[in-house]
Amino acid sequence: MDVVTGLLDGPRARQAFLLRCLMDPPWSVRLEDESPLSVTAVVRGRMWLAPDQGSPTLLGPGDIAVLRGPGHATIADDLLTPPQAVILPGQVCRAPDGHELAEAMRQGVRSWGNSAVGETMLLTGAYLVESAVGRRLLRALPPVLVLPESELGLPLVALLGEEMGHDRPGQEAVLDRLLDLLVISVVRAWLDRPEADPPRWYAAHADPVVGPALRLLQHHPEHAWTVGGLAERVGASRAAFARRFTELVGEPPMAFLSDWRLTLAADLLLEPDATVGSVARRVGYATPFALSTAFKRERGVSPREHRAQAASGERSTVSAMASKTSQ
Repeated sequence: MDVVTGLLDGPRARQAFLLRCLMDPPWSVRLEDESPLSVTAVVRGRMWLAPDQGSPTLLGPGDIAVLRGPGHATIADDLLTPPQAVILPGQVCRAPDGHELAEAMRQGVRSWGNSAVGETMLLTGAYLVESAVGRRLLRALPPVLVLPESELGLPLVALLGEEMGHDRPGQEAVLDRLLDLLVISVVRAWLDRPEADPPRWYAAHADPVVGPALRLLQHHPEHAWTVGGLAERVGASRAAFARRFTELVGEPPMAFLSDWRLTLAADLLLEPDATVGSVARRVGYATPFALSTAFKRERGVSPREHRAQAASGERSTVSAMASKTSQ
């Protein structure tokens, strides 16, 4: 698994929240859900996106905005329209005075707003839990990025909007995959822009020597890699490879591998049937003790404590979502 895949394919990444927003002016919504990652696409009409930290941007049909949490923002038909709803953690929706709005603004299957049709239609998706692998890439993104769908080369907004109106067997899985595809496409297109500042390891994937080595490390962390073995696989001398890798990635090959193994382990430990032993084998540690020692040293908690902390956060999210659904 590489980092772009891991952005949305971690053990908890499938708990995404999706909604069509149907709005007639005047309308304004505060986004205070603090999701690690959220996306809003304009199907028709227009909206202003005004992050609390940053300049407002006007979006039209086909424009897509990705927001990296936990920052807050406002979306509205006009910057002067006062907020009428606030989206809180767990996707709880309240009016500014605190009363619940979930049922009052429900407009059918995965649809919400102040209108049954909506002069403006938005598609919104929020990832409620962040994966450790994905965090490596999220740190490289700006708090808010906006791209036109035309840069993606695929009509993903219209397709996602159509599928969100259906309620067929397996629909949640279809929507999760479409949302993943949309976000991955936006992130890749953004990182390929001249003004982007991608992390060094991301840019190094384009190098004919270091790129293949990175892919070997990321896809096969369980292998007993050495600098010499990697150099041989990519057709370079050991010294030249080590120097080139460190120069392009910013750290030596084995340091990159150690961090990558622990990052993967942090996600894999959260899988329901995972044991420290099974995860250790998957990420290249000889024993559960070796993984536990390295994990505690680098992350400050044991694998058991890491799982307990994640479970506590997940229970809080599920509880908030259950409360919202019951309203």
